[in-house]
Amino acid sequence: MKIKFLNSFTGLIVLLIVLISCKVEPQQIEYGKDQCNFCVMNIVDKTHAAQYVTKKGKQFKFDAIECMVNEVNNRGEEDVAILLVANYANPGEMINATTATYLISKEIKSPMGANLSALSSKDNAENLQQKHGGKIYTWETLKQRFLDK
Repeated sequence: MKIKFLNSFTGLIVLLIVLISCKVEPQQIEYGKDQCNFCVMNIVDKTHAAQYVTKKGKQFKFDAIECMVNEVNNRGEEDVAILLVANYANPGEMINATTATYLISKEIKSPMGANLSALSSKDNAENLQQKHGGKIYTWETLKQRFLDK
């Protein structure tokens, strides 16, 4: 009787561990500790970081949005559940990458040199563009720009 109970209990614990470890939600980026999945640099910049989570819950973190765009262009988005980018206007806040508006401006430096920043709305991007110049992109046009390089 004890053996059946232990087997059932062990099975329940294994099931709970599997369920907990496969959560499809983003984890906090630990700035200064986490490394970029693409270029292996430490992630320190709260205005240009990015992250995606697969449908199985695997985390991929990036020190620059351009690193994530390159990774997604290489791997595809089929198994991606969540795409997030840092909101340049609110450092540390992560926003949906597919609905964000992007600005590439030589006056705003990003960690890997693409001068790429994300903003939560087109209005915010246009305001920043008026101050710093540059060109505005959507997620789709941004991916295409990096493919064309």
